[in-house]
Amino acid sequence: MATDENWKARNVVWHRATVTRARREALNGHRAMLLWFTGLSGAGKSTLAHALEEALHQEGCRTFVLDGDNVRHGLCADLGFSPEDRHENIRRIGEMAKLFIEAGVITLTAFISPFRRDRARVRELVGEDFIEIYVRCPLEVCERRDVKGLYRRARAGEIPEFTGISSPYEEPEDPEIVVDTAERTVEECVEELLAYLRGRGLIAPAGERLSLP
Repeated sequence: MATDENWKARNVVWHRATVTRARREALNGHRAMLLWFTGLSGAGKSTLAHALEEALHQEGCRTFVLDGDNVRHGLCADLGFSPEDRHENIRRIGEMAKLFIEAGVITLTAFISPFRRDRARVRELVGEDFIEIYVRCPLEVCERRDVKGLYRRARAGEIPEFTGISSPYEEPEDPEIVVDTAERTVEECVEELLAYLRGRGLIAPAGERLSLP
């Protein structure tokens, strides 16, 4: 193992691109960032991420959604749902999201990501581009929304390590923004998120472009 690490240190190098992130952002007319949606299954993470992406796309932003179910068909198809596999799942998504940010893209991720240390690791990796969005919804509401029947199966013992039932969800302690999907509509939540992004100067007012160096 040490020999392999030494070989990598000598021979695997980072190639710097002439087309930089700053140039891509200037061309796009907006900042690149990572919008990290976290919350229980059924809280509305994917619904909100895709609705926000649609709104941003209509304003001319370059966007991409990394969805928890979708990546398990390919990039993370080899992973299960043990704590170890969950850690690795989020590690891979963090690295992928970092590449999208370098490409100048507004990257939206919809993952339960139940463990604080995993979210903290992605925050450390991405830095100030990381925006944690806690999609807050009571467990009983999530269960009522459960069209897949996952909670029912988890309570019956058919699905082990299920977040909120047999595995913990660690709520964010200091997220950038909290959206309460039990009390607000999708449209209201999207407007709240857009207002937050505009307020921080990350996207331009509707119909305009950011002036970037």
